[in-house]
Amino acid sequence: MYDLILASASPRRRQLLEKAGFDFSVHTVKVSENIEENLNSRDAVEDISKRKALAFLEQHKLLNLKGKIVVTGDTMVCREQELLGKPRNPEQAVEFLRSLSGGTHSVITALSLVIDGSSEGIKTLVTETLVEFHELTEGQIQDYIATGEPMDKAGAYAIQGGGKEFVKSTTGSWSNVVGLPVEELENWLKELGYEVRRRQS
Repeated sequence: MYDLILASASPRRRQLLEKAGFDFSVHTVKVSENIEENLNSRDAVEDISKRKALAFLEQHKLLNLKGKIVVTGDTMVCREQELLGKPRNPEQAVEFLRSLSGGTHSVITALSLVIDGSSEGIKTLVTETLVEFHELTEGQIQDYIATGEPMDKAGAYAIQGGGKEFVKSTTGSWSNVVGLPVEELENWLKELGYEVRRRQS
């Protein structure tokens, strides 16, 4: 039975794991999220997730990780091969939402697992969900930016928040768009044969 560690400051990932019944601890990890050139969108997101896993090991050398599984992750919005992370400022958030208006984009999340504190063979899962947006008016965009919600969200919107009004349809994991594909994580752990602690109901 493994203990689960979520290496992320994201309250959304924490909430998703809590709702799914996982018993876990949270440790933050700091790493550059600059996108490597010449990588396609899926590989770029996977690369950042793996870098977070390696950075966690470096930053928590004194932590006993035997019997523990560390989960790191990265989520990006991809529109016509352009990756949209968290907007740097309100102006960029406006640009992001204008570019997503009336079209279909993908949300890609990479999750990496570190087993027993070993940097050898870090395992990574990539999940992709298609999201179709309604046509957005300039007023809708400006009103949403004014709430402040988009500023720490990939693609400048939160599907679990006010951004849900923009979404016409989704194909694939909804929780992936929030930032952590819970169903896929559950199935992946089962396939790999790792049993992790759950909260007692």
